[in-house]
Amino acid sequence: MHAGQRHQPVHQSGDVRRQRDTGRRPEPGFPGLRPRVARVQGGPRGVQDEAPRRTGRDAVRRSTTALLALGTVTAAVAGGVLFLGAGGGTDAAGKGGDGLPPATATVVRTDLVLARTVDGRIDFAQRRAVKAAVEGTVTVAAAEGRTVRRGEALYELNDKPVTLLYGPVPAFREMKTGHRGSDVLQLERNLRDLGYGAGLHVDTEYGEDTEAAVKRWQKHLNRETTGRVGRGDVVFQPGEVKVVSADAALADQVGPDAPVLTIASTKPVVRALLEQTDGALTARGTKVEVTLPSGKTVPGKVAGTVRPEGEDGAEGGGQEGITVEVVLDGGSRAASGEDPEATASVTFVSEARKGVLAVPVEAVVALRGENGGYGLQVVKGGTSEMIRVETGMTADGRIEVSGAGLRAGMKVGVAKP
Repeated sequence: MHAGQRHQPVHQSGDVRRQRDTGRRPEPGFPGLRPRVARVQGGPRGVQDEAPRRTGRDAVRRSTTALLALGTVTAAVAGGVLFLGAGGGTDAAGKGGDGLPPATATVVRTDLVLARTVDGRIDFAQRRAVKAAVEGTVTVAAAEGRTVRRGEALYELNDKPVTLLYGPVPAFREMKTGHRGSDVLQLERNLRDLGYGAGLHVDTEYGEDTEAAVKRWQKHLNRETTGRVGRGDVVFQPGEVKVVSADAALADQVGPDAPVLTIASTKPVVRALLEQTDGALTARGTKVEVTLPSGKTVPGKVAGTVRPEGEDGAEGGGQEGITVEVVLDGGSRAASGEDPEATASVTFVSEARKGVLAVPVEAVVALRGENGGYGLQVVKGGTSEMIRVETGMTADGRIEVSGAGLRAGMKVGVAKP
């Protein structure tokens, strides 16, 4: 009960007892979980009871870490007394005499959200290395930060441009008249899209028409017009790329399979590090809210996990945590003009309950007796009555409740503020 004796009858049989406030702020949930609730504010206060004062070790301690709150009211009962905490938003309703509680709170209909916020940084998706196909000297190094599109050079080797073309099949051989294959089809599509497709039949056969188109393209590049595409002349990628780093500098000697540059998709992502215990939040499609360095907030979703830079082993894994990659709604426009060196914050929404009835956690009473369960002391004018309720999710000191006759706007008893 709240401060002082209560003598009001309850609907269900059984005594209702509350624990005296110890001055702590107990709250149901797991350690390290930080709740968030939309449009509802609450203040701290524990549940009272007529039983003797418990020690601090009997109270459920509130976590001080900025993690996610969890919660159904299940395991916070000790010796038949419910230990709840963190509520508020109370209204004075008397001094506890005549069976009335010392204060009341209003039953509200609101959204409860469980969220976990961590730091992240802006990056680009699908990082991968581009390696030299042949031996040579770097005569023009890759330009870091540059976006390279179809037909443009990624770098130059032995004074010859290594050109980006689009397609999923890697360049694995020299292509010349008489060859057939998906790589030939891919080449011909690029020649057509670059404007060299006059008289070209786009198919899987490298014919005289293909050779003629290649010669026109080579002439435009100021290269020897051989009509053949040698190994190392082109690099196939699914689309335009962002140069993340130049791994070979000007005048470096490189051999086959030596990294020359690192590229990535032009699609911006945010990478964030979660703890191993947050594995459930790394599922593909998990919704997030990202606050960019400029302060702009944009929605996004988890694309998956990635291997931290410089680490070997399982993708996305590591002793210190799990690196997740978040894609932003709106694509490259969403992060346009943002400082990639600055920190962004990522809020992972693990659970949300929309439009539920909620009260401060301290308003819920553990019912003793044969049936047990939980109740609320509903105040109507100068009287009060106890009604049985079912409890649900807890967030930010408020708990979801439901029960026969319960509706928004009702006044319920809480501990004295």
